[in-house]
Formats: sequence, C-alpha cells, structure tokens
Amino acid sequence: MTTTANSIDTARVELLLAELRLPGVKAIWPKLAAQSDKEGWPAARFLAALAEHEAADRTRRRIERHMTEARLPAGKTLATFDFDSVPMVSKAQVMALASGDAWLKNGANLLLFGPPGGGKSHLSAAIGLALVESGWRVLFQRTTDLVQRLQVARRELALEAALAKLDRYDLLILDDIAYVSKDQAETSVLFELIAARYERRSMLITANQPFGEWGRIFPDQAMTLAAIDRLVHHATILEMNVESYRRKAALDRKRGRGRPPAHTTPKELEKAPD
Repeated sequence: MTTTANSIDTARVELLLAELRLPGVKAIWPKLAAQSDKEGWPAARFLAALAEHEAADRTRRRIERHMTEARLPAGKTLATFDFDSVPMVSKAQVMALASGDAWLKNGANLLLFGPPGGGKSHLSAAIGLALVESGWRVLFQRTTDLVQRLQVARRELALEAALAKLDRYDLLILDDIAYVSKDQAETSVLFELIAARYERRSMLITANQPFGEWGRIFPDQAMTLAAIDRLVHHATILEMNVESYRRKAALDRKRGRGRPPAHTTPKELEKAPD
C-alpha cells in the first residue's frame, strides 16, 4: 500500500513540476529526495537545495539563450587575444571593461580604433562574450548589415519598433562602422540608432578611420559632429594602431616556405640587408 501511495505521489509531483515549469527541480528532485530521506534532512534544507538547483539551472539556460542571440563570431575570446601584439592596450583595463558593471549600467560606450587586421573585431567579440557569460545581453553585428535591416524597417514604417527591439540589449557591438556607405538613407538610420541609445544603452564600435575621417560616413558635417559628440560623451577609447595580424601571419607563412636559415648560401648572405 505504501509503495502504491509513493508511486502516486511521485507521479503527482512530476505533473505539478511540469505544469509549474520547473525543469531544474523536475530533473533533480528524485535524487535529492532519496539523499534527504537517507540523511534525515529537515524540510527547509531539502527545499533550499531544490531552489538553489532551479536558480542555477535557470541562469545556465538564460546564458545559453543570450549566447545564441548575441551572434558572436566563434573562437574570439580574451584568452586567445594576443595582448603582447597590442602593447598600447592595457590588459587590466580590458578585463575591467569585460566585467561590464559600471559602464553598461551608465549607458557608456567603448570605441576601438585601428587599421584593418589589428584585432579590433577579435577584442570586441571577446569582450562581448565575457559580458554574456556575466549575464548581460549583447548583440554583435556588422554595421552595414544592421543598417540595412534598419533601412528595411524604415521603409515598412517600423523603424521605431526596430529600435525598441534593439533596446533589449545592454550592449550593441557595431563592427566596421567605416564601411557604411555615405548615403543619406543609410547614415540617417545609423544616426537615429546612435541618438536613440545615447546615455541609456551602451555601444561598442570598431572603426578603421579616426574621427577626422568620419565625414566619409555621414552626409554632412553637422550630422558627423552630432554623432561623434553622442558617442564620445561617455566613452572609453582604445587605440590599436598596430601592424595587421593577417598581414603579419601571411608574411610569416611566406617566410616559412623559404629555405631555412641554417641552409642559407653565402651568396644569399651577401645579398641580405644589414
């Protein structure tokens, strides 16, 4: 009789946990119940263990969802970023930014400047990944792709709704802003995005061109100055003026295909520069 009653109670618990949408508790409660019965836990300890597991499981699932929606490029982490190749960037400062608490709460921005191939996209994606792992919502987009989406929304009279949807993200990463074409429609929606997030939601922007060249992005000087003013008002700026990673890697591979130094001929040594 007791076994039958226990089976009925077990089935009821399973149904109730499914109805209450507590998958973490549903997965772990039989094991914890058995341990509780064996060790004689008080009811409060058993309930606390179930609640802690559910909370941890919800956090894990939330981070997994945020990781998927962030659209971060694969393999770009702080652990794989070569800080030695970018000596002007402080690793300690980057790690502080990757915690996100202060600047994201205040709607501040982060701007990365440097030539193509200098590691801007890698560093921005790595910071984004660290922030997602800390519970923040992040979206990584090529600027041209996002601008095109906003242009479509404007044509469909849905730009306000599209900007509101982007507002869900604590950080919006716009990669390669300098590649936006100097077109009235494109730069207009880009400016509206910058203005809409000003002092409320953070942006991380990578750019190949310094501010002095941003006249190539926006159609007139007034809009250029207004956009820059809003971005830099509360911003950290990192200059990454280093040799291109991609160019350096290509040159290293090219050198590697040549004759090893140990077998260099006397004539080749005579031709070598001092």
